Amino acid sequence: MEDKKIAVWITGASSGIGKAIALEFINNGIDVVASSRKIDSLKKSKDEINNELFHYYPLDISKPDDVKLNVKKIQNDFNICCLINNAGITTFSPADKDTFKVVEGIIKTNLLGAISCIQNILPHFLKTGNGLILNILSVAARKTFENSSAYSASKAGLLAYSNVLREEVRSNNIKVINILPGATRTPIWPAESLSKFANKMMSPRDIAKLVFEIFNLKSNMVPEEIVLKPLQGDI
Repeated sequence: MEDKKIAVWITGASSGIGKAIALEFINNGIDVVASSRKIDSLKKSKDEINNELFHYYPLDISKPDDVKLNVKKIQNDFNICCLINNAGITTFSPADKDTFKVVEGIIKTNLLGAISCIQNILPHFLKTGNGLILNILSVAARKTFENSSAYSASKAGLLAYSNVLREEVRSNNIKVINILPGATRTPIWPAESLSKFANKMMSPRDIAKLVFEIFNLKSNMVPEEIVLKPLQGDI
């Protein structure tokens, strides 16, 4: 029996930063397992990228059972060497306008969903004695921005979780890296904000290139946390 192909698993890969990262890895000859709850967008990305290295698995990471089932499917097909937690949702409204259901949805996806992905792939990394967990977080995990309370809480929570996890798995040769981007041109922003600030925002492609460079580091050096901001500062 042939060995399984080595692949990188990217969540939230149907658009924005996730899609750009998928394309960057594919352009460098690496198989990508792309997941997203947006099935139509995944299929569209598959058609646009048009490359046999792109493999998609519809997955809503806010549902633990769905994560568990799909990780089993993914691992039956591939040897995952890296998990890139990128999936995320948000609102741009004051805390008093966010219903509990909205807040719960953000936490379930951005924090609990990412943790679920980590927990389901971590046994594989521990067994093989290596692996990379790379979280696409946000500067909102550290800096206060109005109208983003639940989003900030979810990203700060994953930052804290990952910092503890890193210390626990160092001896297993597993790297845990947090990337905290500032404003980036992605569909998560309202159309009005994109129209007004797009020229000042960072490019998903530039972030993707940096992610690949980090992935490709061949040494015992690990950049544990990287903050990225537009040249002209926060928006």
